[in-house]
Amino acid sequence: MSVFLSNLGSPPLLFFFLGVIAVVVRSDLEIPAQAAKFLSLYLLFAIGFKGGVALAESNIDGGVLLTLLVAVAMSALVPVYTFFLLKKRLSTADAAAIAATYGSVSAVTFVTAAGYLDMQGVAWSGYLVAAMALMESPAIIMGIVLYKRYASSDVAVASPFSWRQLLSESLFNASVFLILGSMLIGWITGPAGMSQVEPLVKGLFLGLLCLFLLDMGIVAARRFRDFRQVGAGRHKGQPVSLMVGAALAIPVFNALLGLGAAALLGLSEGDALLLIVLVASGSYIAVPAAMRLALPEANPGTYLTMSLAITFPFNLLLGIPAYHALTRWLL
Repeated sequence: MSVFLSNLGSPPLLFFFLGVIAVVVRSDLEIPAQAAKFLSLYLLFAIGFKGGVALAESNIDGGVLLTLLVAVAMSALVPVYTFFLLKKRLSTADAAAIAATYGSVSAVTFVTAAGYLDMQGVAWSGYLVAAMALMESPAIIMGIVLYKRYASSDVAVASPFSWRQLLSESLFNASVFLILGSMLIGWITGPAGMSQVEPLVKGLFLGLLCLFLLDMGIVAARRFRDFRQVGAGRHKGQPVSLMVGAALAIPVFNALLGLGAAALLGLSEGDALLLIVLVASGSYIAVPAAMRLALPEANPGTYLTMSLAITFPFNLLLGIPAYHALTRWLL
């Protein structure tokens, strides 16, 4: 409970709610469009660069490499089944954005779980920070790929489809290109590179994250009315219960997948919990930043509300202790 309450009072989360309140009270508070785009680009750059540096500092042996590969594979797998489960009731853009959200990870949830392990006196490995960064891009790519592949079903006439063109557009999409490129640069330059850009990458990160979530709170609140109107026909009126149910069920199911993977990999207690938390979390930083650029058709009032307002507090309040108990029991 203390973990939940301390994070409920964190500045980024409070600024998100400030954006929501601004819309509710009809304030004229607004983040200019170009500033919002800059915030998205900055967050993708900072997350990618820090992940690359963490990867450079890791002692990569066979077991570590296998764990990283499994983490990346799960990040690509989760969006696929999530997309097809939701596509029948939601628009293609919303289903793709939600799929990317739950294939990706929450850095704040990961940091909270790491702090939880430290308080419990349980050791964990630093290379899982690199796993966190590596799990961002595959989910974003898969979300974009799924949208571009199936968006034609939303229109009367399907356009010609080319996997080559699709993968090229997905890999070189601005958001994906930036986070992958930043990670590569961070890996190449390592700690020396971090020392040169640390004031920008670390010193400003929390403050700019607060502004980004303030903007996302405004955007999400303005479009929240659409939350009840996602889908059409016989599904009208169901989205709220559908979204709440999905925002709770998806992380629990993913946690079980992560637990199975951790058991097969033979991870230690601390490393197993962190892998589970990564798989069970939903992104509310990198994916919204990427979707804001790549899929503006998707409604932030759906995918951001699910990840930040439902899944995030659920994981902090109940998820992390429950996942830890399962880990100790089974491993």
